[in-house]
This record gives sequence, C-alpha cells and structure tokens, in this order.
Amino acid sequence: MFGAIYWVFRRATMHRMNPFSSGRATGLSDDGSFDDISAFVPEYVPEPGAFLDGHDVLDGMDHAAFHRLTRELFEERGVYDATFGYNLTRLNLDRRHPDAGYRYAIDADDPAILRAEFSPTTEFCPQADALVKGSFRAWNGLSDRHEYNLVCIRVRPTHHQAEALNDELERLERQYRRSGAVPEDSIGSRTGSGAEESRESDESSRRTPF
Repeated sequence: MFGAIYWVFRRATMHRMNPFSSGRATGLSDDGSFDDISAFVPEYVPEPGAFLDGHDVLDGMDHAAFHRLTRELFEERGVYDATFGYNLTRLNLDRRHPDAGYRYAIDADDPAILRAEFSPTTEFCPQADALVKGSFRAWNGLSDRHEYNLVCIRVRPTHHQAEALNDELERLERQYRRSGAVPEDSIGSRTGSGAEESRESDESSRRTPF
C-alpha cells in the first residue's frame, strides 16, 4: 500500500541534521536489547489502544516502513527521549519497554489522515508533553516527506495527564488545519525534542564532579 518513494532512507541527511545525536540513535545494539528498525515484532510493541480502535492499524511491513521514515524525520528535527538519550523511534525497538512507543492507523473516514497513539514508559513520564509535541512538529512540519495530509497524535489514557495532553494536541491540530503551518508558539523550535535537554544534562554532568 505504500509507494517506495515515501520510504527512501536518507542516511546522509539523518546523520547530518541533528547535532545532538552523537551517534547514539544510529545502528543497533549488539546485546539483543533492540529489535531491528526493519522488523515488526508484535510482542515488543504496544497493543493498539482506543484512539486506533476501528481504524486500519499498521502492522508488519507497513508499520516498519512508516517507522523507518519516522526515524529519519525525528532525527532531522531532534525528537529525542532525554531519559534514554536516543531518537524516540528506538523506544519501539527497545525490548526493555515492550509496552511503550508508537502505534499507527490510517483513519477509517479519511485515508489522508494517519493516527498515531503514544504509550509512555510510565504513568508519570515527565517527557510525554515534549515528546508528543515534538512528534507533531516533525510529522506535520515535514509532511512533504510522507503521503498524509495530517498526522493526529494522542497519548494513551494510562498517562496521568493524558486528558490535558490530548486536549492540547487537538488544539494544535485545529490550528494546523486552519493555517496549513505547524504552530510554533506552543512547540518552539526544538522544545518538543528532548535533544537539547539531553545535551544540557550531558554538559552539566561534565561540569559537576559530584
């Protein structure tokens, strides 16, 4: 269902665009902690939740293809999990957190809309707000790189602030639909990424010996 044009993997771009990666997001772990980016391993990805119910959930190669493209977009826009220090797409591949990450579905009423449901690692994940806003900015700010007019995101209800986060995501969607541009006021140039936070944490640890 996906044309090859959408899934070209631009390795040179991925390595060049994010100055905070330090090589952390590229390659795969040799210790078996991570699945391959090209694989879809059902037991190590979250089950589709209510936001995807009744829609065409991506699995198998369809899921893997869009997730490969997402890795490229997240790398370019610096969508990083500051806790683990890696590109957020690796959370789906991290076998230590089999119930965390993204699942995707094509909207049943409008196939030009992709639904993305984010499952944080914990109920009180402090980065959830930054991560989903960074994801929104990457997917919709680089919409020329995929076939969807809009990527809608919701946080799984297991997060204690899911309702407030989802209200904010709906507001961003409405603004995006009206203007055709990603609203920068709520997201900022890099505030949705976690990459800057990760870098600052690394620099702080180098400056502080205790």
